[in-house]
Amino acid sequence: MVYVTGDMHGDFERFKLPAMKKLKKGDTLIICGDFGFLWDGSKEEEKILEKLSEKKFNICFVDGTHENFEMLNSFPVSEWNGGKVHHIIGSVYHLMRGQIFNIDGLRIFTMGGGESPDVDIRIANNTWYPEESPSQQELIEGAENMATYNNIVDIVITHEPSAKVKEFLQMQFTEKSRVTLLNTYFEELAGAVDYRKWYFGSLHMDKHISATQVAVFTNVLEAWTGKPI
Repeated sequence: MVYVTGDMHGDFERFKLPAMKKLKKGDTLIICGDFGFLWDGSKEEEKILEKLSEKKFNICFVDGTHENFEMLNSFPVSEWNGGKVHHIIGSVYHLMRGQIFNIDGLRIFTMGGGESPDVDIRIANNTWYPEESPSQQELIEGAENMATYNNIVDIVITHEPSAKVKEFLQMQFTEKSRVTLLNTYFEELAGAVDYRKWYFGSLHMDKHISATQVAVFTNVLEAWTGKPI
């Protein structure tokens, strides 16, 4: 089965939660951005990645904004379940932008990336990378891949939400992040594509916005139903 969870930011303790222990051999866990286990290339980080590679289930992630893109993009590009990936180690994969994967009978579209709201206080190519925002080529490739499948998928996995969803959720926040061009792209995508569930992680909350739109953070959800395990 395919499961979805939210941003991890390199917190290995998340894999010790009871829900994670329910995942079986052959299952796939998809993380909605800010994976965080590829950051400094330290020996400690390498050991954690080795531990992750020993898990009995696949660990996949789309990129968020808190990633070391220089390190991430140093991995060779290969194909896995119909889409392009960076194969990190063992059964750990980065699901690249604008791809469509066929996993356990589900057609899954992925588009990582976003725009850091605190970019003005970050250090370029250290705590912030310009590659965090999808390129025009990646956005076009995503649209073209969708068209190949007649704009029909089962699951959409992104880091950021669509514009309307972001605006709706931020009504409850005192400090608001601006709606970006990527959010607008997702808004157009949501109107053009037939999908069952859309998961995103950037807002760090566990909330079903509608029957199709789901914000996910620490919960582990069945991708098809959106139900916590």
